[in-house]
Amino acid sequence: MRRQVTKAVFPVAGLGTRFLPATKAVPKEILTLVDRPLIQYAIDEARAAGIREFIFVTARGKSALEDYFDHAPELESKLKRDGKKDLLEALKATNMESGAIAYIRQHKAMGLGHAVACARRLIGNEPFAVILPDDVIAAEKPCLQQMMEAHRETGGCMVAAMEVPPEASSSYGMLDVEQDMGTLVSVRGMVEKPPRNEAPSNLAVIGRYILTPRVLGHLTRIRPSAGGEIQLTDAIAREIQEGHPVYGYRFRGERFDCGSRAGFLQATVAFGLARDDLREEFESYLQSLVAMRRAAQ
Repeated sequence: MRRQVTKAVFPVAGLGTRFLPATKAVPKEILTLVDRPLIQYAIDEARAAGIREFIFVTARGKSALEDYFDHAPELESKLKRDGKKDLLEALKATNMESGAIAYIRQHKAMGLGHAVACARRLIGNEPFAVILPDDVIAAEKPCLQQMMEAHRETGGCMVAAMEVPPEASSSYGMLDVEQDMGTLVSVRGMVEKPPRNEAPSNLAVIGRYILTPRVLGHLTRIRPSAGGEIQLTDAIAREIQEGHPVYGYRFRGERFDCGSRAGFLQATVAFGLARDDLREEFESYLQSLVAMRRAAQ
């Protein structure tokens, strides 16, 4: 019987330089998409998938993340006194029970693989998930939940996959597909950020992973590669070389790269229009804005 995946790693040590000067004082993961910070979307997705232990790989200057997930007794008491039940419920969703969340420092910026390896002692000999909060995925069923359901049948390692245009391959880890089964593909190799003419397929790895504990051992042994960093894709590729199954999962949903300013703005529009309480006013504003721009041309 396969072990249930109950632990997830959230690599959040990045400096967020593309969002300066805002990220000089506020961690990128706390930046607000409509009315929730990016990290809350990641946590909600993990909870929906059955994750019960949350491991944050952080760095200096990220204390606001710890404060965000702590209880706020004074604020909760005020909301109770004021009868603001909806706000109180929203606030409770940000609370973490004692022992459910852990923070580990990544002292050197050596890449995603190194960040995941920092959590190895807390993961132990269990399968685990990795969620990159920059990748926000709008889906009727959360992306990681979709993957968990498929993983119960396949085992092994699984990565979220999305088709990208050839010119974008140099920005992603790309899959070398052995067999395309539709939603699932079996993988015979992975290449980190190849030039467009060297990409083995158009399937890119997106920031959701379900990994075996063997990957942690690979991460401690591999050398830095692309960009002088320890790449998670290299460790997953070792699994394939050793004969262990690795799958790509074409998730159902729309992914937004909220690590970029344009992607963050696109996500804001999409999530704003998806809200019943905001749609009418927001859509009316966008329509009037487009009309004014067309009239000015």
